Amino acid sequence: MKNIVILCLCLTTAQAQKKPMQYFRYNDQRGLNVFETTKKDTASFGGLKVKIGGNFTLDFQGLNHQNTPSPVLVDGINSNELIEIDNAFNLAMANLNLDAQLDDGIRMNLTVYLSSRHHEETWVKGGYIQFDKLLFLKSDFMDKVMKYVTLKAGAYDVDYGDQHFRRTDGGNAIYNPFTENYILDEFATEIGGEVYFHHDSGWMALFGTTNGALNPTVVVSTKTDDATGELNKPTAAYHAKIGYDKQINKDLRFRLTGSFYNVKRAENNTLFAGDRTGSHYFYVMENTTATAVNNFRSGRYNPEFSQQVTAFMINPFVKFKGFELFATYEVAKGRKITQADTHQVIQSAVDLIYRFPAGKENFWIAGRYNTLKDSPLNQNDQTINRVVGSAGWFLTKNILMKAEYVNQKYKNFQPADIRHGGQFDGFMLEATVGF
Repeated sequence: MKNIVILCLCLTTAQAQKKPMQYFRYNDQRGLNVFETTKKDTASFGGLKVKIGGNFTLDFQGLNHQNTPSPVLVDGINSNELIEIDNAFNLAMANLNLDAQLDDGIRMNLTVYLSSRHHEETWVKGGYIQFDKLLFLKSDFMDKVMKYVTLKAGAYDVDYGDQHFRRTDGGNAIYNPFTENYILDEFATEIGGEVYFHHDSGWMALFGTTNGALNPTVVVSTKTDDATGELNKPTAAYHAKIGYDKQINKDLRFRLTGSFYNVKRAENNTLFAGDRTGSHYFYVMENTTATAVNNFRSGRYNPEFSQQVTAFMINPFVKFKGFELFATYEVAKGRKITQADTHQVIQSAVDLIYRFPAGKENFWIAGRYNTLKDSPLNQNDQTINRVVGSAGWFLTKNILMKAEYVNQKYKNFQPADIRHGGQFDGFMLEATVGF
């Protein structure tokens, strides 16, 4: 009997794999340049559907790094000496994606990290339920409202900015024309809810609230906030977005959004440090005691805004035939609990991409310039600049190969900081599968 049940489940899942999901972003080439799901109901509901998908990414790294800091001895070891790195394969990363069409206009997602740099064992990333219809209410009024509104609740990627729709997420590198994400990587998985409004004219708006933390707890904090001198009392976090996204004609698409995120007091906010899978630039600018697990943000920058964050981001996106431009301008202020004052970090980035040939666009060449300036308390401004060039090929809509050259430089870091006079450069080769 048990075997019969398992067989029936397998057959049901196999049939469901052939049916398209409603209000869904594909895990392959068809998901490129998709941001929030729209209100276009392109698939009919035919009962409960379950889709099992996955992502797999493998990198070959050929990077070199150097620095010129003052020696800092810890137990007789210079903690500012860089670890030696060679040309070799990195740890392969893989994701498991489970999507279920529970009812007409109701979809659930669960994503699992099967293997990643920070968590080599299996970990749940998060899950959410999305409502694009509320037919169970049997209300004509709500049916009309839901023609323009989407509701989302669960533990999910906070929809702050547009870059998180294009970033690499563990084994999922299918949407990213480059190997790595931004220097300041805006990504956080938090518990909460979002309300979206989409108008036929192209205007959209979003409001959401979350717990402001990756690892929530019911335990009362025993930490004292240096800004108030009182025990920390975490508050809810809020985020919002307003924008315009329109396919002007068959050749031209224009999108412009502005986003906002704020949390006044947090247990441990990770808006700029929430990626549990880790950087795809292994060991760059790390010292001789580094491990892939404990030093998983190599090449990125964490401003340590774990207690308080106020952040703004503007993202223009233009696609004209095979040419694409995506840009980011971001200003964030924040602090950690042991600081009474906030400091500011500014990041900007521009991606230029050309996809060809017309109609297929399964090849591309691309360039990125990414710069960040931090103004730490009682220190000079620190700057990180990154230049990347890449080329890629979709062998099929599910199989992708990339090659890139990257050069990143660190300026004005303190002499005792391992990043003083720092630089890394070299090539990356990447193969990724998404289905």
